[in-house]
Amino acid sequence: MFSPNSLLAATSKKKDRLGVALVGLGYYSTDLLAPALQQTKNCYLAGIVTGTPSKAEVWKKKYNIPDKNVYNYQNFDQIANNADIDIVYVVLPPSMHEEYVVRAANAGKHVFCEKPMAITAKQCQSMIDACRKNKRSLAIGYRLQHEPNTQGWRKIVNQKLLGKVQKLNCGAGYQENRTDHWKQKKEMGGGVLYDMGVYSIQGARMGAGMEPIAILSAKTSTTRPKIYKNGLDETTMATLEFPGGVLADIKTSFGEDINYLNIFCQKGEIKVSPYQAYAGVQASSPLGAINFPYNVPWQQAKQLDDDAMAIMQGKPMLAPGEEGQRDIHIVESIYKSAASGQRVLL
Repeated sequence: MFSPNSLLAATSKKKDRLGVALVGLGYYSTDLLAPALQQTKNCYLAGIVTGTPSKAEVWKKKYNIPDKNVYNYQNFDQIANNADIDIVYVVLPPSMHEEYVVRAANAGKHVFCEKPMAITAKQCQSMIDACRKNKRSLAIGYRLQHEPNTQGWRKIVNQKLLGKVQKLNCGAGYQENRTDHWKQKKEMGGGVLYDMGVYSIQGARMGAGMEPIAILSAKTSTTRPKIYKNGLDETTMATLEFPGGVLADIKTSFGEDINYLNIFCQKGEIKVSPYQAYAGVQASSPLGAINFPYNVPWQQAKQLDDDAMAIMQGKPMLAPGEEGQRDIHIVESIYKSAASGQRVLL
């Protein structure tokens, strides 16, 4: 069954640029996505959803957004009737992702969702199902998969240009000085593994060129128990096991600056450092340097343009919902391994 909204969307005339509404106007929307949407060719900033009227006024003036394209969380579902908005980009705390992705899909809109996709793999599945039921695309905001330096080192792995991968390690973290943010609140999707940890998991999966079969071991910790309360992880370390005995050691932290991926292949090492920065990502290997330079927020603009073009061409998303769900299944399994001290099969 189609919802009436998806039928309405399907019958609307073809556009050469798709309108994007940002849901949640925090740091990432303000400093990265909105500026990126000034550079994009295949999509543009058409609307906003915010619970803060003062923010709405600032954004309306700055980006020339008409009143009719401004929504709050109460009237959000009326976005279904707005032909200016083709894509809803959910940039909220992870605990809110499922609700707003499902509501956006039911409103007949394509959906982009920031990482981490959700708190549980089950929530991810309901998001995938809602988009599928409404015949809408769902993309997760994995910017690195669109990034040319990342694509360059992945080619070496996937084409085995240095032979098979033997082992790897990946670290993603920074010194988080905020103390009362959703990242420190378990019920909102806090804990480092959901946030920066997803980058380490992505690094391990992309770096191995295959999917892990188990979490061999894991450990969570904090040096600031008054901020990271009741076992919430400030730092997490885990060993992921891949087919053929390949192991990936990952580390993620809100307590130190780490940003690396080292892939040990039969014929040499691929070093990626920084591995997941907003600009300056570069790699080296015996095959030479990989260094395609650009400035912030080109990375986000590339992701947005790639995904908007895929929608217009009726092609699959580069990082679909299933990709986000795989990482959340691994996150849940790492926590299970850390709590039990046991190997956890995936």
